[in-house]
Amino acid sequence: MENLFTLFVFAGALGFTHAFEGDHLVAISALVTKRAKTTLALKDGIFWGLGHTSTILLIGLIIIVGKVAFPEGSFGYLEALVGVMLVALGLHRFYKLWQFEQSQAESHVIDHRHQHHLAYGVGLVHGLAGSGAMVLLVMTEIKEATSSILYLLIFGLGSVVGMLVASGIFSLPFSKALSLNMRIKAFLTLLSALACLGFGSWVLYENLMA
Repeated sequence: MENLFTLFVFAGALGFTHAFEGDHLVAISALVTKRAKTTLALKDGIFWGLGHTSTILLIGLIIIVGKVAFPEGSFGYLEALVGVMLVALGLHRFYKLWQFEQSQAESHVIDHRHQHHLAYGVGLVHGLAGSGAMVLLVMTEIKEATSSILYLLIFGLGSVVGMLVASGIFSLPFSKALSLNMRIKAFLTLLSALACLGFGSWVLYENLMA
């Protein structure tokens, strides 16, 4: 019982640190560039974590409870899907820059929508990419199905908290209080878009060509 409790604590800590992996940070930085309010950026982080957790739990249920085996190498293509998503996010931010979305007036329009479906969708894709390795790791440590699913759930909650913190940190340079100079805000948005394109291209190369 004590060993199981230790594993669950480890799951939460692992989920929290998992949120700070490079591809996750690059993606969330692209999402929060359109937010003028830190509270909305924090919600983006929460929805990213919920999407990430949803996918991992679904894959976990299919593999652990349903006893379904995925073809070897299939998760590599899911990793490549993350690369496609990052490139798409980068291009999207470039498009918004071209439309001068970084202007203060347009930032108001976006923030008032209070929509977070994009963050949830990004989290879903990231969950797909990492779910295979995570479920296999759990299956080697925990044999009971209920405990395995609970482990994945705690891991997911840890990732929600981690991405909440990450999105809050990344949103600070784009908040109204710190980004009064629109040129600086546009420059930071440009850096985020370039990071998405660069990291996404590298992920695609690693999983499809290397």
